[in-house]
Amino acid sequence: MVRSKAWLSSHAHLPYERLHLRETGIIRLTGLIVIATCALALMGCRGEEDPDVIKVAVAGPQTGQYASLGTQMSTGGETAVADINAAGGVLGKKLKLQVGDDACDPKQAVAIANQMAGDNVALVAGHFCSGSSIPASNVYAETNLVMISPASTNPALTDKRAGPNIYRVCGRDDKQGEVAGAYLATHFGDKNIAILDDKTAYGRGLANEVKKALNAAGVQEVFRESITAGEKDYSALVSKLKRADADALFLGGYHTEAGLILRQMRDQEMDTVLMGGDALVTQEYWSITGPAGEGTLMTFSPDPRKNPAAADVVKRLEARGISPEGYVLYTYAAIQAWAQAAEKAGTTDAPAVVDALNDSMIDSVIGDFKFDDKGDPTLPPYAVYRWADGTYQQIDENS
Repeated sequence: MVRSKAWLSSHAHLPYERLHLRETGIIRLTGLIVIATCALALMGCRGEEDPDVIKVAVAGPQTGQYASLGTQMSTGGETAVADINAAGGVLGKKLKLQVGDDACDPKQAVAIANQMAGDNVALVAGHFCSGSSIPASNVYAETNLVMISPASTNPALTDKRAGPNIYRVCGRDDKQGEVAGAYLATHFGDKNIAILDDKTAYGRGLANEVKKALNAAGVQEVFRESITAGEKDYSALVSKLKRADADALFLGGYHTEAGLILRQMRDQEMDTVLMGGDALVTQEYWSITGPAGEGTLMTFSPDPRKNPAAADVVKRLEARGISPEGYVLYTYAAIQAWAQAAEKAGTTDAPAVVDALNDSMIDSVIGDFKFDDKGDPTLPPYAVYRWADGTYQQIDENS
């Protein structure tokens, strides 16, 4: 997909932090360095393309405080590509996986998206953080590259869909918030409930949806505040929660902040029950909390590890000492969906693949599903989980 001079000229406005042209001919893209061999190098220098290989990619946080979630994605991507190649590949060609590190940073995500578009990638299974997926999706829409997010749950990704080639295989925060809010209203409706968010697209959006569901059930929170992600000392916040006599705390945010806040609540001898969203589905949460994490609640889609369609993949991963936790299987499913659509279309050209994605029932490790008109999957609703003995298990929401 070599770009014309006209295209290059129209993109000359790219900001400096996204693209640094060096006199040596090296193009520095945040998180990636591409050696240029042509005079105009943003999109035109990819060397010899292997006609028997199709490039696909995973994009997510491979470094930074959310790297454990990115590891889930790369594990799922590597496993899916290996299995598809072992079965003959796609259209008789082998898949080659690239992994882009966006560190859950919006600017870095846009840089990764530009690089993937320029590298003739047919699919991006990404990104993880909604704050990365939403701006990156604009690049994928503009360059006609199929994007299927395994994990970005903010409704805006598909409600304000950048293009028809943008999809996700996970649920949405408006649905996730309904489940969490209903659970809190049922089990803590006569107690003091606090709500926090981390100011991210994911965290703030989810917290707002929980508040909406809680208030609709006739329950008013006693405390609502935002925190800054990445901080280590939340003692002042915890003191406020203690004064509010919070019996339950919902945090819209990620596992790192959730774990630290929980530990610091326990340090102040608070027995407040912590509840979070799907960003707590990583063993690293327990690594942060230790036994203090016992009883933590969270919402997540029905456990894909228990889906019969995933049994073989789960068994093989566990035999290698790898936990198929969180979004491992969702990333696998994103690549499965694209591969099945490409086979049905008889090509990897995006418009044909999009038509096939829209018309197909996807047979995947997370179950059979179709994409709706927005690009969301028709999958079962969210469930509530509880952390105990270092792992999370789905619970009866009436218990």
